[in-house]
Amino acid sequence: MELNFRSDNESPAAPAILEAFVEANQGTAWAYAEDRWSERLDEAFSGLFGTPTTVLPVSTGTVANSIALASVTPPWGSVYCHRNAHIQNDECGAPEFFGGGLRLVPVDGPDGKFTAQELERQIRANEGHGVHAYLASAVSITQSTESGTIYQPEEISAICRSAEQHGMATHMDGARFGNAVASLRCRPADITWRAGVQMLSFGASKNGCFAAEALLFFGKPELRERAERIRKRSGHLLSKMRYVSAQLLAYIDDGLWLDLAGHANRQAARFAEAVSNHPEASLEYTVSANEVFVKWSRDGFQRLEGAGIQFLTWPGRDDLARFVFSHCTSEAETAELCRVLAQ
Repeated sequence: MELNFRSDNESPAAPAILEAFVEANQGTAWAYAEDRWSERLDEAFSGLFGTPTTVLPVSTGTVANSIALASVTPPWGSVYCHRNAHIQNDECGAPEFFGGGLRLVPVDGPDGKFTAQELERQIRANEGHGVHAYLASAVSITQSTESGTIYQPEEISAICRSAEQHGMATHMDGARFGNAVASLRCRPADITWRAGVQMLSFGASKNGCFAAEALLFFGKPELRERAERIRKRSGHLLSKMRYVSAQLLAYIDDGLWLDLAGHANRQAARFAEAVSNHPEASLEYTVSANEVFVKWSRDGFQRLEGAGIQFLTWPGRDDLARFVFSHCTSEAETAELCRVLAQ
């Protein structure tokens, strides 16, 4: 039997999401996000976040990130992000493409995070050349991070205050936002608009939905038309948007998204404990959400593969692997992974 811990992208849709999809499939509905599901999104997400929220449903996290950054960054502007950020390494230049040539500026920091101080240092290193330099326009942080770690509310607030002082917009890549909120046990507002975040790429596909993401704007309705124009021009205004919107509504209804994320986090924590107790393997990063990075020998990882365990060997490293737990990872699957690890 093979057990897949490669990515939560490879998990199936949750039953409640499938039910919502089937319900939305009954009869006809107006096209291009003028259906009754899409028209409920602003109200539903405004209630979830406790502030007026503009919602643009889309089908991928890459396009959510790219539309957000292109909406606030001119072609001569720059976006500051962590060196390991998804927009920097895993989106094939999509933000630059959507932004007509905007520039991504990497910021260093341990454990997949950077601080306000590190951001300030990088901004200062790239300013002082007037029109010869890119204009610092936006900051993007990832929550939870590419290392499976989590920004605390006060860390986000400090970064956003620094960005505000430089007149920069603030964006959060929330591909695993649900896992972060479930781990922190906070209100979604506490790590977004209350902390100074203006735009959120609200991820759902990794946590039980399929081809369903959303771009949220907090208190910036003036950005809606620009973002909608970019969405349409880039080919991401789906004619049958009701199928995306129905999923998003079901996803946040009655806390389903946090239940799904919390389950994934608990499975990751259980495996992290097994790694901590292992005589040879060790944790590369603190485990805060649903990703576990394990440092071990090549032979050790090959033994896991030989036992039918699937995971991602980190690019450029044969001594580091990532294990991702999803909303549908069973207790039995996690137990088997721990058992094989201990052999």
